[in-house]
Amino acid sequence: MAGGAFRIGVTIWSLGLTRDLKDLERQLEIIREVGAEGVQLWCVDYGEVPCLLDPDRCGPECRRRVAELVESYGLEITGFCAQLSSPRRFGGFDDPEGLEDRIEKTVKALELAAEMGAPIVTTHPGKIPEDPRDPVYKLMRDSISRVAKHAEDVGAYFCIETGMEPVEVLRRFLEDLGSPALKVNYDPANLLRYGVEEVLRGVEVLGPWIVHTHAKDYNPETRSATVGEGLVPWREYLEKLRTVGYRGWLVLEDETGRNVVESLKRGRAYLENLMKSLSP
Repeated sequence: MAGGAFRIGVTIWSLGLTRDLKDLERQLEIIREVGAEGVQLWCVDYGEVPCLLDPDRCGPECRRRVAELVESYGLEITGFCAQLSSPRRFGGFDDPEGLEDRIEKTVKALELAAEMGAPIVTTHPGKIPEDPRDPVYKLMRDSISRVAKHAEDVGAYFCIETGMEPVEVLRRFLEDLGSPALKVNYDPANLLRYGVEEVLRGVEVLGPWIVHTHAKDYNPETRSATVGEGLVPWREYLEKLRTVGYRGWLVLEDETGRNVVESLKRGRAYLENLMKSLSP
């Protein structure tokens, strides 16, 4: 790909729930229509609504059929998302209530990802406190350390998605845990809450840990997530990614529920045109 080295995928949850193989086939058809090369799959139940790939229900035969179906559409699995929450908090690794169940589910998701040949599991585990003496920091450190150790054992990566805390706080947490299996899913739009400068600086701060990225934008006037139509400085951002050595997926994400397919198509076209114009 001219000037590139990045590949474009789509988050499957942008297209709704994946409750069964029929849903999956419909979503993969759309992703192929969008023109992407990869798909990030969701792999935990949606509260009370079942997910096809939840590791407690998707056994060897189910995993085989999913892998074959993805391949039949000419797509690759970029990774998986195992976004969990406690009854009180998004993420839930910062809440002792039900925490053991969330750790167990995440461990199973890592095993599924490794078995299916796309050993990346992304999530927002909760907001990491800035002060390591904070009891919530210790809770998150202990629980995520256990998950990361299992990821090491099965040859997978547990990826914290950017956006819930400043990049410096996330980096200190990663350095504190020191696990080679603990990585970052970089989402530039999520970091706009801390300013455009944080989007670019964050790549430099977190570069050694970035193994997967989401591609969405934010337009404060239209509330659009379409890549190239918001505040993310895409050219500078992609150049920063290349500078730190990232050569992976840009996975389109649009959770607005408004004209999503058209949004994904425009985002894919924008990224492809931009990559062609980047210096070699």
